[in-house]
Amino acid sequence: MNRLDRLSAILIQLQSRRTVRAQDIADRYEISLRTVYRDVRSLEQAGIPVIGEAGVGYSLMEGYRLPPVMFTREEATAFITAEKLVTSLTDAENSNSYTLALDKIRAVLKTADKDYLEHIDHRIEVVKSNRGPQSSLQQNNLQTILNAIASKKLLQLEYFAYYRQEHTRRLTEPIGVFYLDNYWHLIAWCRMRKDYRDFRFDRIYAISMTEDNFEDQHPSLKQYLSEQYKDMQLEEVTIIVDKEASLHLGEQKYYQGFVSEQQCPEGVEMQFLTFYLEGFARWFMTFADYAVIIKPEALQERVKSLFTAISKKLEKA
Repeated sequence: MNRLDRLSAILIQLQSRRTVRAQDIADRYEISLRTVYRDVRSLEQAGIPVIGEAGVGYSLMEGYRLPPVMFTREEATAFITAEKLVTSLTDAENSNSYTLALDKIRAVLKTADKDYLEHIDHRIEVVKSNRGPQSSLQQNNLQTILNAIASKKLLQLEYFAYYRQEHTRRLTEPIGVFYLDNYWHLIAWCRMRKDYRDFRFDRIYAISMTEDNFEDQHPSLKQYLSEQYKDMQLEEVTIIVDKEASLHLGEQKYYQGFVSEQQCPEGVEMQFLTFYLEGFARWFMTFADYAVIIKPEALQERVKSLFTAISKKLEKA
């Protein structure tokens, strides 16, 4: 990106937020803080009313607005792609809001670009697998959760705790949401458990935002997730699977940390990085008669012990 384009992008970034830290600008455009300071001075010299506050960041003077920004064809296409994902992965209310916003973007495009998007719109689809979780979008209520996070309102949940196999009512302080392995998750402080909890959307049977506020003294979602996984070490796994059997592993291999594979005389050599060796061992057993474990030795021993335990139970049957 040349300097003129970067200055324009920084100006748009300043208008899109109340305040922007210099470090955020540096990280976004992969430049030094010294370059950020120089770019901001250039904007000021051009007559842009930039306000800088030490320890807070930069902002634009209240009331200053840029004229409507024209989107490039590539940027508008990215919005179309995002719309397909939003429609597929969020609830109806959130999807409808995004579509309305996208219509406003289309309205400022040139005629040629509108025609281009009209054509490409029908060439992008997100297909849901029938093997994936069939959770109700009405139960997800993503918009309700996001509103509660933004307004710092307590959420009342009717939740099924899978580990305890019990239905519970929880009063929670929501922190954030994330999407992983076909499921949406809510991270919140649970007042009943007096700790942070991960609530999977498909196990939330009812949800409502209360009128009670909570003090936002929680870590950000990014900080929470980083803390949760900081001590988890990835284990390298290598197995060789019969060529025909490898075709039937499907998407399950990705849930086990699949990294790569290559053909070899014995079949298909597959590499994985897994957090949970026990879970990998039990998954491996579903096709163990068509595969061998190359490493680690700990996985070999665990699979042997599982087979021994199964054999003893079968002998007693």
